[in-house]
Amino acid sequence: MQIPVITVDAFTNRPFSGNPAAVCLLENDLDEDLLQKIATEMNLSETAFIRKLKPGDDFSKSSCFGLRWFTPANEVPLCGHATLASAAVLFHVQKNTNSVLTFVTLSGELKARHVKDHIVLDLPLYTAYPQELKEVEELIKAAVGDMIVQDVRYSPDTRKLLVRLSDTYERSVLENLKVSAQHFLSAEKTGKVKGLILTVKGNSSGKGHDFYSRYFSPWYGILEDPVTGSAHAVLSSYWSEQLGKKEMLGGKKTRQEIHFL
Repeated sequence: MQIPVITVDAFTNRPFSGNPAAVCLLENDLDEDLLQKIATEMNLSETAFIRKLKPGDDFSKSSCFGLRWFTPANEVPLCGHATLASAAVLFHVQKNTNSVLTFVTLSGELKARHVKDHIVLDLPLYTAYPQELKEVEELIKAAVGDMIVQDVRYSPDTRKLLVRLSDTYERSVLENLKVSAQHFLSAEKTGKVKGLILTVKGNSSGKGHDFYSRYFSPWYGILEDPVTGSAHAVLSSYWSEQLGKKEMLGGKKTRQEIHFL
Protein backbone atom coordinates (compact mmCIF):
# COMPACT_ATOMS: atom_id res chain seq x y z
CA MET A 1 0.00 0.00 0.00
CA GLN A 2 1.30 3.42 -0.97
CA ILE A 3 0.07 6.60 0.75
CA PRO A 4 1.02 9.98 -0.72
CA VAL A 5 2.53 12.29 1.92
CA ILE A 6 3.11 15.97 1.26
CA THR A 7 4.77 18.41 3.66
CA VAL A 8 3.33 21.93 3.60
CA ASP A 9 4.59 25.07 5.38
CA ALA A 10 1.39 26.80 6.47
CA PHE A 11 0.86 30.51 7.24
CA THR A 12 3.77 31.63 5.08
CA ASN A 13 4.90 32.23 1.51
CA ARG A 14 8.55 31.44 2.25
CA PRO A 15 10.22 28.02 2.43
CA PHE A 16 11.37 26.73 5.81
CA SER A 17 9.14 29.08 7.80
CA GLY A 18 5.57 29.13 9.08
CA ASN A 19 4.33 25.87 10.59
CA PRO A 20 4.93 22.59 8.74
CA ALA A 21 2.29 19.88 8.52
CA ALA A 22 2.27 16.55 6.76
CA VAL A 23 -0.79 15.81 4.60
CA CYS A 24 -1.76 12.26 3.63
CA LEU A 25 -4.37 11.46 0.98
CA LEU A 26 -6.34 8.31 1.85
CA GLU A 27 -8.43 6.33 -0.59
CA ASN A 28 -9.90 4.30 2.27
CA ASP A 29 -10.07 4.43 6.07
CA LEU A 30 -7.03 3.09 7.90
CA ASP A 31 -6.78 1.70 11.41
CA GLU A 32 -6.23 4.39 14.01
CA ASP A 33 -3.07 2.65 15.18
CA LEU A 34 -1.57 2.94 11.70
CA LEU A 35 -2.55 6.62 11.44
CA GLN A 36 -0.78 7.27 14.73
CA LYS A 37 2.34 5.41 13.61
CA ILE A 38 2.48 7.48 10.42
CA ALA A 39 2.14 10.71 12.42
CA THR A 40 4.85 9.59 14.83
CA GLU A 41 7.11 8.81 11.89
CA MET A 42 6.44 12.23 10.33
CA ASN A 43 7.33 13.82 13.70
CA LEU A 44 5.66 17.15 12.90
CA SER A 45 3.31 18.99 15.23
CA GLU A 46 0.43 17.61 13.16
CA THR A 47 -0.13 15.13 10.37
CA ALA A 48 -3.44 15.55 8.53
CA PHE A 49 -5.28 12.64 6.94
CA ILE A 50 -7.75 13.52 4.18
CA ARG A 51 -10.10 10.68 3.32
CA LYS A 52 -12.79 10.15 0.72
CA LEU A 53 -16.23 9.85 2.29
CA LYS A 54 -17.90 7.65 -0.29
CA PRO A 55 -17.09 5.55 -3.37
CA GLY A 56 -16.72 7.69 -6.44
CA ASP A 57 -15.28 10.69 -4.59
CA ASP A 58 -12.36 12.35 -6.33
CA PHE A 59 -9.65 14.52 -4.78
CA SER A 60 -9.78 16.81 -7.82
CA LYS A 61 -13.57 17.13 -8.17
CA SER A 62 -15.34 16.40 -4.88
CA SER A 63 -16.01 19.20 -2.41
CA CYS A 64 -16.42 17.32 0.89
CA PHE A 65 -13.83 15.13 2.64
CA GLY A 66 -13.13 13.62 6.02
CA LEU A 67 -10.20 15.11 7.92
CA ARG A 68 -8.33 13.95 11.03
CA TRP A 69 -5.23 15.36 12.74
CA PHE A 70 -2.58 13.52 14.74
CA THR A 71 0.40 14.83 16.68
CA PRO A 72 3.35 12.46 17.20
CA ALA A 73 1.57 11.30 20.37
CA ASN A 74 -2.22 11.73 20.02
CA GLU A 75 -5.17 12.55 17.83
CA VAL A 76 -6.40 16.12 18.36
CA PRO A 77 -9.91 17.54 17.85
CA LEU A 78 -8.81 20.65 15.91
CA CYS A 79 -5.75 21.89 14.05
CA GLY A 80 -5.85 25.08 12.03
CA HIS A 81 -2.51 24.98 10.25
CA ALA A 82 -2.91 21.35 9.16
CA THR A 83 -6.39 22.20 7.85
CA LEU A 84 -4.89 25.04 5.84
CA ALA A 85 -2.19 22.66 4.58
CA SER A 86 -4.84 20.12 3.59
CA ALA A 87 -6.79 22.71 1.63
CA ALA A 88 -3.58 23.84 -0.08
CA VAL A 89 -2.84 20.28 -1.19
CA LEU A 90 -6.33 19.85 -2.63
CA PHE A 91 -6.43 23.27 -4.32
CA HIS A 92 -2.85 23.50 -5.59
CA VAL A 93 -1.57 19.92 -5.93
CA GLN A 94 -4.75 18.03 -6.76
CA LYS A 95 -6.11 21.05 -8.70
CA ASN A 96 -9.51 20.72 -7.04
CA THR A 97 -12.03 22.63 -9.13
CA ASN A 98 -14.28 23.79 -6.28
CA SER A 99 -13.97 27.24 -4.71
CA VAL A 100 -15.15 25.96 -1.31
CA LEU A 101 -14.13 22.72 0.39
CA THR A 102 -15.86 21.19 3.42
CA PHE A 103 -13.98 19.03 5.90
CA VAL A 104 -15.90 16.72 8.23
CA THR A 105 -13.92 16.65 11.50
CA LEU A 106 -14.15 16.05 15.23
CA SER A 107 -14.88 19.78 15.53
CA GLY A 108 -17.75 19.68 13.07
CA GLU A 109 -17.72 20.85 9.48
CA LEU A 110 -14.89 23.25 8.61
CA LYS A 111 -14.80 25.20 5.37
CA ALA A 112 -11.84 26.38 3.31
CA ARG A 113 -12.44 28.96 0.59
CA HIS A 114 -10.12 29.64 -2.34
CA VAL A 115 -10.13 33.44 -2.69
CA LYS A 116 -7.75 34.76 -5.35
CA ASP A 117 -4.24 33.89 -4.13
CA HIS A 118 -5.35 33.06 -0.59
CA ILE A 119 -7.09 30.29 1.31
CA VAL A 120 -9.57 31.47 3.93
CA LEU A 121 -10.53 29.12 6.77
CA ASP A 122 -13.73 29.27 8.78
CA LEU A 123 -12.80 27.98 12.23
CA PRO A 124 -14.98 27.80 15.34
CA LEU A 125 -14.72 30.37 18.13
CA TYR A 126 -14.10 29.05 21.63
CA THR A 127 -14.83 31.08 24.74
CA ALA A 128 -12.26 31.17 27.54
CA TYR A 129 -13.71 31.71 31.02
CA PRO A 130 -12.09 33.27 34.12
CA GLN A 131 -9.83 30.76 35.83
CA GLU A 132 -9.01 30.61 39.54
CA LEU A 133 -5.32 31.51 39.67
CA LYS A 134 -4.54 29.30 42.65
CA GLU A 135 -5.48 26.13 40.74
CA VAL A 136 -2.93 26.74 37.99
CA GLU A 137 -0.41 28.90 39.83
CA GLU A 138 2.37 26.29 39.68
CA LEU A 139 1.94 25.85 35.93
CA ILE A 140 1.97 29.59 35.30
CA LYS A 141 5.09 30.01 37.42
CA ALA A 142 6.77 27.23 35.43
CA ALA A 143 5.96 29.15 32.25
CA VAL A 144 6.61 32.81 33.12
CA GLY A 145 8.36 32.82 36.50
CA ASP A 146 7.70 36.01 38.44
CA MET A 147 6.38 38.02 35.49
CA ILE A 148 3.19 40.00 36.09
CA VAL A 149 0.06 38.18 34.90
CA GLN A 150 -2.92 40.37 34.03
CA ASP A 151 -5.56 37.73 33.23
CA VAL A 152 -6.02 33.95 33.28
CA ARG A 153 -8.74 32.17 31.29
CA TYR A 154 -9.60 28.56 30.55
CA SER A 155 -11.33 27.15 27.47
CA PRO A 156 -13.11 23.91 28.43
CA ASP A 157 -13.92 23.10 24.79
CA THR A 158 -10.25 23.04 23.80
CA ARG A 159 -8.68 22.39 27.22
CA LYS A 160 -6.38 25.36 26.67
CA LEU A 161 -5.23 27.76 29.40
CA LEU A 162 -4.79 31.38 28.26
CA VAL A 163 -2.35 33.50 30.27
CA ARG A 164 -2.26 37.20 29.45
CA LEU A 165 0.86 38.98 30.59
CA SER A 166 0.73 42.55 31.85
CA ASP A 167 0.13 45.28 29.28
CA THR A 168 3.37 46.84 30.49
CA TYR A 169 5.26 44.12 28.60
CA GLU A 170 6.08 44.59 24.93
CA ARG A 171 6.28 42.00 22.19
CA SER A 172 10.01 41.47 22.66
CA VAL A 173 9.49 40.34 26.24
CA LEU A 174 7.18 37.53 25.11
CA GLU A 175 9.46 36.60 22.20
CA ASN A 176 12.60 36.44 24.37
CA LEU A 177 10.97 34.52 27.21
CA LYS A 178 12.84 31.24 27.84
CA VAL A 179 10.26 28.52 28.32
CA SER A 180 10.96 24.90 29.35
CA ALA A 181 7.65 23.39 28.30
CA GLN A 182 8.65 19.89 29.41
CA HIS A 183 8.36 21.13 33.01
CA PHE A 184 4.67 21.86 32.44
CA LEU A 185 3.84 18.16 32.66
CA SER A 186 4.69 17.96 36.35
CA ALA A 187 3.53 21.51 37.17
CA GLU A 188 -0.02 21.00 35.86
CA LYS A 189 -1.99 19.48 38.73
CA THR A 190 -5.62 19.88 37.60
CA GLY A 191 -5.53 17.30 34.82
CA LYS A 192 -7.63 19.56 32.61
CA VAL A 193 -4.99 21.59 30.73
CA LYS A 194 -3.68 20.26 27.40
CA GLY A 195 -2.36 23.50 25.93
CA LEU A 196 -0.91 26.75 27.30
CA ILE A 197 -1.27 30.07 25.48
CA LEU A 198 0.90 33.05 26.48
CA THR A 199 -0.30 36.35 25.07
CA VAL A 200 0.27 40.10 25.32
CA LYS A 201 -1.65 43.07 24.00
CA GLY A 202 -0.40 44.61 20.78
CA ASN A 203 -0.11 48.18 19.54
CA SER A 204 -2.70 50.39 21.26
CA SER A 205 -2.58 53.02 18.49
CA GLY A 206 -4.82 50.97 16.23
CA LYS A 207 -2.05 50.16 13.76
CA GLY A 208 -0.12 46.93 13.51
CA HIS A 209 -0.79 43.80 15.53
CA ASP A 210 -3.65 43.64 17.99
CA PHE A 211 -2.03 40.90 20.07
CA TYR A 212 0.92 38.51 20.15
CA SER A 213 1.06 34.94 21.38
CA ARG A 214 3.05 31.76 21.88
CA TYR A 215 1.59 28.28 22.29
CA PHE A 216 2.87 25.18 24.13
CA SER A 217 1.41 21.68 24.33
CA PRO A 218 3.84 19.10 25.73
CA TRP A 219 0.80 17.03 26.75
CA TYR A 220 0.43 16.24 23.04
CA GLY A 221 4.16 15.92 22.42
CA ILE A 222 4.51 19.51 21.11
CA LEU A 223 6.88 21.68 23.15
CA GLU A 224 6.07 24.81 21.13
CA ASP A 225 3.92 25.21 18.03
CA PRO A 226 5.08 28.11 15.80
CA VAL A 227 1.71 29.21 14.36
CA THR A 228 -1.40 27.60 15.79
CA GLY A 229 -4.89 27.91 14.34
CA SER A 230 -6.62 26.05 17.18
CA ALA A 231 -5.07 28.35 19.80
CA HIS A 232 -6.21 31.35 17.78
CA ALA A 233 -9.76 30.01 17.88
CA VAL A 234 -9.49 30.86 21.60
CA LEU A 235 -7.33 33.98 21.21
CA SER A 236 -9.61 35.61 18.65
CA SER A 237 -12.64 35.16 20.90
CA TYR A 238 -10.78 36.54 23.92
CA TRP A 239 -9.18 39.55 22.24
CA SER A 240 -12.34 40.42 20.31
CA GLU A 241 -14.08 40.82 23.66
CA GLN A 242 -11.18 42.68 25.25
CA LEU A 243 -10.59 45.08 22.37
CA GLY A 244 -14.15 45.40 21.09
CA LYS A 245 -13.02 44.47 17.57
CA LYS A 246 -14.28 42.01 14.98
CA GLU A 247 -11.28 42.25 12.65
CA MET A 248 -7.84 41.70 14.13
CA LEU A 249 -4.24 40.90 13.27
CA GLY A 250 -2.38 38.42 15.45
CA GLY A 251 1.40 38.18 15.59
CA LYS A 252 3.66 35.25 16.47
CA LYS A 253 7.22 34.85 17.66
CA THR A 254 8.03 33.44 14.23
CA ARG A 255 7.04 36.80 12.65
CA GLN A 256 4.05 35.15 11.01
CA GLU A 257 0.67 36.85 10.98
CA ILE A 258 -2.91 35.61 11.15
CA HIS A 259 -5.82 37.77 10.05
CA PHE A 260 -9.21 37.38 11.73
CA LEU A 261 -12.57 38.41 10.33
